[in-house]
Amino acid sequence: RAAMLGGALAGEGLFPLCALSAAWLPALQLVRRGSKAVTRHWKAMHFQRQKLMAVTEYLAPRPAIPPGCLPPKKETLEEDNGYVRLLRRQVEEVLRDNRMIAVCHYNSMPGEDMVLMRHYLRKHNIEVKAVFPQIARPVLSQSKYKNLLPLFVARNILLVSPEVKVKEMLRVLKGVPQVNLLGACIDDTILSRQGVENFAKLPSLEVSQGQTVGALALLPSQTSSLLQRGSAHLTALLDQHIHQLRAGEPGGPTEPSPTQSVGAQ
Repeated sequence: RAAMLGGALAGEGLFPLCALSAAWLPALQLVRRGSKAVTRHWKAMHFQRQKLMAVTEYLAPRPAIPPGCLPPKKETLEEDNGYVRLLRRQVEEVLRDNRMIAVCHYNSMPGEDMVLMRHYLRKHNIEVKAVFPQIARPVLSQSKYKNLLPLFVARNILLVSPEVKVKEMLRVLKGVPQVNLLGACIDDTILSRQGVENFAKLPSLEVSQGQTVGALALLPSQTSSLLQRGSAHLTALLDQHIHQLRAGEPGGPTEPSPTQSVGAQ
C-alpha cells in the first residue's frame, strides 16, 4: 500500500520515491557482531632455545678480593643535638627521683579522655610522662633499669610517683582501656603486670610492720612461758607438800574450821 501510494505521489510529481523509502526506515537498527577468535596461546619454549638462554645468561664477575679480607668499615657516630640530650637528661631525672615507675603502652584516644586520666592520676600524686623509645633506650641501657628495655618498643608513657600508689594507679587505669600496663619498677624491684597486681593486694607498710612485730613478740613470750612453767609447777607442788606436812603434825597449828571462825566472830 505504501509502495502504491508512493508511486502515485511520485507520478504526480510531489516528491521522489527514494525520499519516501528513506523516511520509512526504522530509527534503531541492531547489528550482531561475532566475537574475535583467540589466536595467542601459551606455548612452551623450544628445548634448543632454553639451552641458548641458559648459555647466554649473565653472570656477575667475582670481586678480586673477598669481602671477608677487606678491613671493616668505620661507623660514623652521629652526634646528638642539644634537644636530644635535654630529653635524655629528663628521663634520667624521672628514673632517679621516683620510687614507682610504671611502663604503659599508649593507644590513640581522644584528648578529653587523656586530660581526665591525667587529672585523676594527679590527685594521687602520679604524673604522666610521654617518652620515645629512641630517647629512653640509650638511658636505660646504661642504668640499673636495663631489664625494662624489652617494654620500650612502640608508643610508651610512664606513670611515675615519688610514693608507692599502686592501688590508685590500677583503679584509674581500669577505666582507660587505651592505656595498657606492661610492667613497673617499684623500690628498685622490677615487676611484671601480674606482679604489680599482686603487689596491690598486699597490706600497707604500717599494717605489715605491726604484723611482723606481733609475730616476733609472740615467739619470745611463748618461750618465756615454757621456761617458767616447770619452776612454777615445782613451786606449787612444794607449797602443797609443806601445807600437808603442817596439817599432819599433832602439836602443830591447825587451821580453824569454817564453823569455828564464824562462831568466833
